[in-house]
Amino acid sequence: MRNKGIIMALLNTLGNMFLWPGTVMCRYFDVDPESDMGLMRSFFNFLFWLPLGLIGIFLYV
Repeated sequence: MRNKGIIMALLNTLGNMFLWPGTVMCRYFDVDPESDMGLMRSFFNFLFWLPLGLIGIFLYV
């Protein structure tokens, strides 16, 4: 049972890390990240993570 708690804490931390850029931008624009069903936060996360992912893929290939 203890391992399940550790895994859940790790997954929660990873989730917060991946959502961090969108959350910061929503706070900057004074919008609650969950008030618009997360659409604005998802958009900013897309703008942040897509270029990083594409750069990583092109460097690997």
